[in-house]
Amino acid sequence: MAEEADIAALSFEDALKELERIVARLESGEAQLQEAIDLYERGDQLRRQCAARLDAAQARIEAIRTDAEGRPTGATAFNAG
Repeated sequence: MAEEADIAALSFEDALKELERIVARLESGEAQLQEAIDLYERGDQLRRQCAARLDAAQARIEAIRTDAEGRPTGATAFNAG
């Protein structure tokens, strides 16, 4: 539970940097089996946190458009592609 709280406190950028370090460590093949399992589990938690942050950002981007006077004119869906 403490690890999940720790991950939740990370910014998106910090979580992504840590995830990149974990991936590099796993790809190097130098981690012992138990360390690799622990790294994979932490990496999965970080991946889920980053995905949740991206989903929240996407929801914010799907914001209400406003006209020149600042009145809402409709919603614009976010297109990531």
